[in-house]
Amino acid sequence: MTHYDLVIVGTGSGNSILDHRFADLKTAIVERGTFGGTCLNVGCIPTKMFVHTADVAATPAHSARFGVDEQLTGVRWADIRDRVFGRIDPIAAGGAQYRRQHADNANVTVYDGTGRFTATKELTVTGADGQTRVITADRFVLAAGSRPIVPFVPGLTEAGFHTSDTVMRLERLPARLGIIGSGFVAAEFAHVFSSLGVEVTLIARSALLLRREDTEVATRYTDLATAAYDVRLLHETIGAVRRDDGSVALTTLSPAGADEVVVDEVLVAVGRQPNSDLLDPAATGVEVDQDGRVVVDAHQQTAVEGIYALGDLSSKYQLKHVANHEARVVQHNLLHPDDPIESDHRFVPAAVFGSPQIASVGLTEEQAREQQVPYVVGRAEYAGIAYGWAMENTTGFAKLLADPATGLLIGAHLIGPHASTILQPVIQAMSFGLDAHTMARGQYWIHPALPELIENALLNLPLDRS
Repeated sequence: MTHYDLVIVGTGSGNSILDHRFADLKTAIVERGTFGGTCLNVGCIPTKMFVHTADVAATPAHSARFGVDEQLTGVRWADIRDRVFGRIDPIAAGGAQYRRQHADNANVTVYDGTGRFTATKELTVTGADGQTRVITADRFVLAAGSRPIVPFVPGLTEAGFHTSDTVMRLERLPARLGIIGSGFVAAEFAHVFSSLGVEVTLIARSALLLRREDTEVATRYTDLATAAYDVRLLHETIGAVRRDDGSVALTTLSPAGADEVVVDEVLVAVGRQPNSDLLDPAATGVEVDQDGRVVVDAHQQTAVEGIYALGDLSSKYQLKHVANHEARVVQHNLLHPDDPIESDHRFVPAAVFGSPQIASVGLTEEQAREQQVPYVVGRAEYAGIAYGWAMENTTGFAKLLADPATGLLIGAHLIGPHASTILQPVIQAMSFGLDAHTMARGQYWIHPALPELIENALLNLPLDRS
């Protein structure tokens, strides 16, 4: 048994905590998978590299409206895949090597394996070879992340399937891809594979895709997705049969009765679950809620003094920018336990990099009604601004919610090109208390640029004061 001053479980955002100020601490890092965590290896970064490639590949399909005749003459999947992981894999390997070998980390020990609490502040690490090592520490940071949920579907395992962890490393492009799910992972991969020429079928249990978005946005996206892919709404996947000549038949049940979808590969994209069950935090006295998330306070500390948690393991947001924020809070509180700071989750933005993009922050209109929060709505369409004309966009829009008395923004929801970028000034205004009138009239808006979409939506808010 080896004792440490600090143990960090997980090398995603948790790895960013260690800097020169921790050099004198005897520290251990525990990683069960690939160094660098979800975002670097199987999440945000590789998926967005694929998304950008998909955007490029999709251009010829829409070029004729501009008087430009283009054709997509070929897709080199191996080159696409290897460009992505040829950059990412060395970064992951370099991060591991830095922690293991660099002089800056003389007091850091890296353990490869799954850590599981076996007593109070005692972690047993089981490596791939089955060997176990027991370590203890005064303080722990739990940043073990999450993994894809794989629901039980009869025959699915035998037929073979992929998750977001594996689908980007396919040996070859399938002709047909069935995606089980209706959230952001399903939306992004539907865009990626469809743009590369794959026939995509989306199988959704719900009546709307992206149903957690504002209903107007989710409805618009569902309409557009239905026109682009084979979308099966209100379909419950009830069975799968073994591959016949390389294909997989998925049996589904809808209000119209049983149906069958035949594809070459299956992607399961129904969400992610915290890795708390692998960590067994209860053994060290740490509470887990009904969704499997480690319970923390505003300082990111668990009920056990000296044990902190962050990221997907404890956060409902499952977003890298949230995990990074929480890591900075934990870092400060480890260094300054007598002067702790709190995480700020007031205005957490999110984006879906599908086709089209979606971005949001704050309350949806449905949430505002449910919470009885006074609000007014201002809308603007891409078709109503000059650059929207240039793009020939007739489906995108912005929707802003504001307090009618103060003009303070309480929510924003966009669907359309570059939505994730256009949203940023709204996040800034909400974070720093800038009211809609001041935001609209107190600064220049570049003409003709896409942020005029936000300007127009602000001006369209029917506030009590003008």
